[in-house]
Amino acid sequence: MVDTCDVDGCNEAAVRSLAINKVREAGLKVKPSGRRVLLCKQHYKEYKKRRKKLDRLERMRWKNV
Repeated sequence: MVDTCDVDGCNEAAVRSLAINKVREAGLKVKPSGRRVLLCKQHYKEYKKRRKKLDRLERMRWKNV
């Protein structure tokens, strides 16, 4: 049995497992299912892009403290 992506409306095969808090911070809508969520290749790529932007903003905030 192949695990599927936990993003709402997606039924692709999962390739990554991430902490649910990190994925929600990045703005992806996921089905509540414990502490970790499974992401397909497409949604993992989207997560990385959004996370990169959030991390860059966070680093800028640290430098200005």
